[in-house]
Amino acid sequence: MTIAIDFGTSNTVVARWNAVTQQSEILSLPAISQVLGANPPLIPSLVYVESVANEHVLIGQAVRDRGLDQGADARFFRNFKRGIGTDIQGFLPELEGQAIRFEQVGQWFLERVIEQAMAAAGEASSLVMTVPVDSFEAYRHWLGDLCRGLAVEQVRLLDEPTAAALGYGLTGKRTLLVIDFGGGTLDFSLVQLQLPEDRKPLGFILKWGQASLAERSGQRVQVARVLAKAAENLGGADIDHWLADYFHTTQAVPLSPLTLRLVERLKIQLSTQEEAREAYFDDETLESYDLALTRSHLEQILHRQGFFQRLDERMNQVLQQARRQGIAPEDIEAVALVGGTAQMPAVQAWVQQYFDSERLRCERPFQAIAEGALQLYQGTKIEDFLYHSYGIRYWDRRQNRHGWHPIIKQGQAYPMEQPVELLLGASAEKQPSIELVLGELGDETPTMEVYFEQNRLVTRPIAGNSTNVQPLNDRNGRRTIARLEPPGVPGCDRIRVQFWVDADRRLCITVDDLLTHETLLRNQPVVQLR
Repeated sequence: MTIAIDFGTSNTVVARWNAVTQQSEILSLPAISQVLGANPPLIPSLVYVESVANEHVLIGQAVRDRGLDQGADARFFRNFKRGIGTDIQGFLPELEGQAIRFEQVGQWFLERVIEQAMAAAGEASSLVMTVPVDSFEAYRHWLGDLCRGLAVEQVRLLDEPTAAALGYGLTGKRTLLVIDFGGGTLDFSLVQLQLPEDRKPLGFILKWGQASLAERSGQRVQVARVLAKAAENLGGADIDHWLADYFHTTQAVPLSPLTLRLVERLKIQLSTQEEAREAYFDDETLESYDLALTRSHLEQILHRQGFFQRLDERMNQVLQQARRQGIAPEDIEAVALVGGTAQMPAVQAWVQQYFDSERLRCERPFQAIAEGALQLYQGTKIEDFLYHSYGIRYWDRRQNRHGWHPIIKQGQAYPMEQPVELLLGASAEKQPSIELVLGELGDETPTMEVYFEQNRLVTRPIAGNSTNVQPLNDRNGRRTIARLEPPGVPGCDRIRVQFWVDADRRLCITVDDLLTHETLLRNQPVVQLR
């Protein structure tokens, strides 16, 4: 039995492969799932911490059923996925004398979702977890470490847009643009489906345990190759905050979890109707709210916040990557929309400025990712490339600060056929060793600030562009790549370092001492890449 979990900022979806019907199905988990209208069962990504010491928490719909999401309670967490792996500015929430990191909240949430999913699905031997396309190493390692202790034979990670492309199952379509627009992130992924005769698959995203059933049985597999990616830290949660700020400014409505919930309902209503209204009366405090909004007014608010400009920037980025590979916009055969925010008419109208409506698919916004992830175990392999560049840190004497020299470029397929070679020398007399700090280099983007404001987690761009860098091995004991015997002296090359990425997305090095002609390291994995 295989289950897949699409952990989302606003909602989480759990799917399983039914061996009897040979179809995927979305699981409804008792007490924590909700079903609204025609939508599949969704688990609200909410956590309420009753006891830190005993790790007693409530999650999902259970939080809403008890009304624990309506007050300004420090024990209530929403949108915590956005804080995982980020450098939070300001104070972290503190409960029972302990600072609570969002990685801990996420772990509590997922552990309980996985526990209930395993119980509902029966004996599960395989688990697929989906992750945002633009997540840095800290997020991927956090999720990987969480899953390693599970009693299942295989656990794999797959990026969300690729899973969505597989989940839509567009028969006869080869080149697909997936736009995954959920509560916290906007991800673009241009995916090409092809048969193994066209090109040999290069590897899986990530896996542990034994080979899959498809590999063992030698079944013919389909290959999904990711051609281009782009991402933005933007989602439905941002729109909720903009709406809450609008009503706070125009009607003095207080900013609180309750008003955030009310404006979220307004936003959802406006996906199917031109006008929406939400009224609320608290019989204890005698407070009442009467909020009304039209679809056109919502679009005006989005324009003022630069919403569509940010969408245009990311669309142009992914189309530019596609053109470099010889793929024009007219070559894209289908555009698949997933995520709750993708249901907004304004978003769908924006997409149609680039692609005609015949190519637009938006009928499976919630289940496509989880159901697509299941296909990793149904004879589908993934060929992928590295989303970020990777480089080494050096001292820039002119700028009097550290800089980064790229060694492996963004878009590199793996495993690499040819290594990248670098010659290094000592920088001081009698130098006993040579160290390298490796980093994951993001795109040059507006600097993002993550901070707390009135009990809510906020992200916003601040002035000035910068290259987002995540050091990977900048810790004691992990920087040294060569011990020099005899010690090194400045003025000549001392070691040759060869870098490449293997099939498991690990950055490996071989180090040769040019003076002694000895190989100091051979095929040594240094860090796990995303």
